[in-house]
Amino acid sequence: MKLLKNHINSHDGTGEVTLLPEQEEDMWEAYNLIQIGDAIRATTMRKVVREGQTGSVTSQKVTLTLCIQVLDVEFDTEACSLRVKGRNIEENKHVKRGQHHTIDMELNRKFTLIKPEWDSLAIERLRTMTDETQRADVAAIVLNTGQATVCLLGTNLTLVRQRIEVSIPKKRVMNESQRQKAVDKLYHQIIEAIHRHIRFDVVKLVIVASPGFHREEFLAYTKSYLTRHDDAVLRDNMHKFLAVHTSTGDLGGLKEALASPAIANQMANTKAVSEVAALDRFHKMLAEDENRAVYGWAHVAAACDALAIDTLLLSDTLLRSRDVGVRKQYVNLVETVKDQGGTVRIFSSMHVSGQQLDNITGVAAVLRFPMPNLFQDDVEDQDDDDNEDFFK
Repeated sequence: MKLLKNHINSHDGTGEVTLLPEQEEDMWEAYNLIQIGDAIRATTMRKVVREGQTGSVTSQKVTLTLCIQVLDVEFDTEACSLRVKGRNIEENKHVKRGQHHTIDMELNRKFTLIKPEWDSLAIERLRTMTDETQRADVAAIVLNTGQATVCLLGTNLTLVRQRIEVSIPKKRVMNESQRQKAVDKLYHQIIEAIHRHIRFDVVKLVIVASPGFHREEFLAYTKSYLTRHDDAVLRDNMHKFLAVHTSTGDLGGLKEALASPAIANQMANTKAVSEVAALDRFHKMLAEDENRAVYGWAHVAAACDALAIDTLLLSDTLLRSRDVGVRKQYVNLVETVKDQGGTVRIFSSMHVSGQQLDNITGVAAVLRFPMPNLFQDDVEDQDDDDNEDFFK
């Protein structure tokens, strides 16, 4: 995402920015930045109906610039497309004030985002999404028998670029040479997908993950392929490939792959790895010392009041809440934890780690010290409820 103009008032937080989305992940970033109640000014198409002096009616599509107040935002995860619905709030000869319109956001088409208040999280997201160093720099190839998924791991988004399937006959059905031809066909299609979807000038690491020996077989095939073909791009970047064992051959194995020490050592500073590490630490703490790991708004808020939060884990799903009060509640939580010296990890719901966090309410925390009273209070409250039910 390219920042073209920045007119945010540092005193009261009002203002606007003009942005240019340049790649698909920018649409996801914009989806997280645009909130209901904001305003969007952008070039769009609209069907205009005209009535002539003779009573004849004609219609045509015209290109115009509209400014709409946002009523709804939709993101298509498959197409990485963004639609913003709202009401027109500026005079226009084709569209009256108050009329509804939907703007389809497009790559390489600038738009202006106007917020009544740029809170700290919105400003931080704006900073990271327009920082060139934050680009997607990890690719992954997840393998299984007769299957492969080629994807890119961006800062906040796992983009599936291609799914490949080749029927691999069982050894008893066909002789070994015929079976090997089918396997080679799968691996050759993966190499073609690599050339099609992976930009080695950006990607620093290519994870090759699988159960069994599929990853080693693919890398052995690739080396053999390079002895027979003049493929300078692939040859010059083979040092970026890293084989990692996973228990599954689907996208669920990516969490295991990202948690691998071999990958963590190479990509220690990437957001995807840091999120997985934070979630793993939370689950480990929950198993070893449950009084230092809490989840759910009530427990996390109580821990924050006690200055106990060391690491806050928060899903961006909560920050996109349609309820302004709920959204501000979590923004205040983030700011308070930071002021207390704690670490905040905001998880993307498009990452496997973010989806797992959503399964446990979307908010969790690792504490600086045990807080058994949090759970004791729950037990006492339950006992009181049970006693009230008994005496009724």
